[in-house]
Amino acid sequence: MSSPSPPPSPPPNDHVLRTTKKNWWLRMVSHTLCVLVGQTTATLLGRLYYNKGGKSIWLTSLAETIGFPILVPFHLYFKPTTDHPSTASNTSNPSSVMIISAIYVSLGALQSVTSILYSVGLFYLPLSTFSLICTTQLAFNAFFAFFLNAQKLTPLIINSLVLLTISTVLLVLESDSEETQAGVSRKRYLKLGFACTLVASVLYSLGLSLTQLSFQKVLKGETFTMVLNMIIYQSLVASTVTIIALFVSGQWHDLHVDMASFGLGKIMYIVIMVCIAISWQIATIGGVGLIFEVSSLFSNVINTLALPIIPILAVIIFHEKMNGMKVIATVLAIWGFASYVYQHYLDDYGNDLVVDEGFET
Repeated sequence: MSSPSPPPSPPPNDHVLRTTKKNWWLRMVSHTLCVLVGQTTATLLGRLYYNKGGKSIWLTSLAETIGFPILVPFHLYFKPTTDHPSTASNTSNPSSVMIISAIYVSLGALQSVTSILYSVGLFYLPLSTFSLICTTQLAFNAFFAFFLNAQKLTPLIINSLVLLTISTVLLVLESDSEETQAGVSRKRYLKLGFACTLVASVLYSLGLSLTQLSFQKVLKGETFTMVLNMIIYQSLVASTVTIIALFVSGQWHDLHVDMASFGLGKIMYIVIMVCIAISWQIATIGGVGLIFEVSSLFSNVINTLALPIIPILAVIIFHEKMNGMKVIATVLAIWGFASYVYQHYLDDYGNDLVVDEGFET
């Protein structure tokens, strides 16, 4: 009597693929939490700094990038004992070293300008308005990703971009004559606050697409060390540019006055700045990680997710006005975000079907 034949074994790569996908989702969740917690905390603390009498735009800009030294121990810990083949070839080739250095310098300078413009926008605008204007990052990023990263523009993504654009237009057409905490007129409020925030959103989105392009075309090591390299060197350049601007402008002379007149005291002044710096680094780790794992457009979507949350927190914490126009703009921004997330779900679901069909065959 013959023994029963053993059941057919699953495809050899089935378990590996499932485990890999599970690990990928864990990384995605951790990166997403870093972006949401880091960005929300840093933005709220920046508003608190201005509300309590802080006036240094250069200092808040510097706080967005100066926290990179806390990443150096992680860089040393995760540094591989042997270089990735493509990384080794890059570091051994002088021309490649020059190209990589140019990438870090260019992206760092771009990040510095973006941080300064965002700080100006946050200084002149109510936090709720500032956050809603920042949702245009997604629309600008989709534009740049289409040309630089071969990102497809599906009907759902286009719908998302249209909704975000309408949300921003509503803020421009808002008829309330709001006075900002700096006491400037509405005309100057629109000219400075809105314009600086909008331009910063354009530059931020361009930086994300260029970062993804750099990973695709030049930095092909695809390791966590490469992600840390990008953050550390880019932040180093950005911090250097901002420090130079701080001294050239002469505003560094006023920092001790700014600290002495701060409403919560000198110690809280320092604590808030340190927390802003750490929060932005946490958000940066998550953002670059999402670019590395998915795309610059998806990273910007997660950034955009935090933005509709911030106006609600601004009403609760800082008692800002949330009129009907802002409520509609917030709803449209959330709707636009949900539209893109659903598109990503469809893409991921389609990939799962392809994998499952491959197993069955």
